[in-house]
Amino acid sequence: MATIQERKDKNNKIHYRVMVRIKGADPQQATFERKTDAKLWAQQTEAAIREGRHFKTAEAKKHTLGDLVDRYIRDVLPNKKKCIQRQGTQLLWWKEQIGSRLLADVTPALIGEQRDKLLRGITRRGKLRTPATTVRYMAALSHAFSIAVREWGWLEDSPMRKVVKPKEPRGRVRFLSPDERSRLLEACKKSSNPLLYTIVVLALSTGMRKSELMNLRWKDIDFSRNRILLEETKNGERGSVPLVGHALEVIKQLDRIRRIDTDLLFPSRENPRKPIDIRRPWENALKAAGIKDFLFHCCRHSFASELAMNGASLVDIQNLLRHKQISVTTRYSHLTEDHTTSVVANMNEKIFAEI
Repeated sequence: MATIQERKDKNNKIHYRVMVRIKGADPQQATFERKTDAKLWAQQTEAAIREGRHFKTAEAKKHTLGDLVDRYIRDVLPNKKKCIQRQGTQLLWWKEQIGSRLLADVTPALIGEQRDKLLRGITRRGKLRTPATTVRYMAALSHAFSIAVREWGWLEDSPMRKVVKPKEPRGRVRFLSPDERSRLLEACKKSSNPLLYTIVVLALSTGMRKSELMNLRWKDIDFSRNRILLEETKNGERGSVPLVGHALEVIKQLDRIRRIDTDLLFPSRENPRKPIDIRRPWENALKAAGIKDFLFHCCRHSFASELAMNGASLVDIQNLLRHKQISVTTRYSHLTEDHTTSVVANMNEKIFAEI
């Protein structure tokens, strides 16, 4: 039931206070300058409560964005082990900026302002934050909002749905030329880090991500089937990659001298329970080899590019790189052109052979 009270402020200006009380629901109130607006709001609010549509609106007025971030970090993030540190940092940034705002007041316009602030921000390395990084910050908050909508009942809908993401540049495809590959491997052999050569050989011959390589354990190496087993990949699924040729040889050599105080293939010298940090040896090897503009992740691109140039189909590359969507794999499509041309030529030769 709704009640409307006429009131005057200190300037004798009339306004109307509406109170809606329905059994089983929290009281709702609002103030309007016109009585017709007050009556309309009362009717809409009563209908929404009776139809069960007002509950989440009320919840959005009880919780702040900070409450959402805290609960998500406490209850959800621990289940995303590979994302805890990165997404935790991203979510705390949002809390620092607008954590005091009630969820009901977190609008797409407000998030858009913070998106633009992210794009103008300077990273710890003194560089302008990239659109790709900004998209990751937005993705972290978007998932938190989705959980609040679907599971917690704090919101009717996520405000992130109406916020435009910055356009990311096309994925880079930097791969090694045969000469660069030879120089890099030679530099890795001469590195002060005895594990660097094995790590880079594996990266170039399997396309595994750096995090996957660094966390490899001996139980993941299946010598009977010549495969590396991946219990949990980036996309959250189990997988495996072939272990053949020179990569298999270097792993067998490493197996002969493996440490007995750890199950990691590439443990740190100081703490065998943690993977080794190859950042400095890797940078030194690149410098010694005279190779520029090449990140460790580009070894994965080199693997895919070599597959493409040696006749592998996009589906083959997608499976070996463990991409969920082939749209990600199409960045290598131009490298398969020679192969597809020969396939079409062979098909035409066969079907028109008798003409």
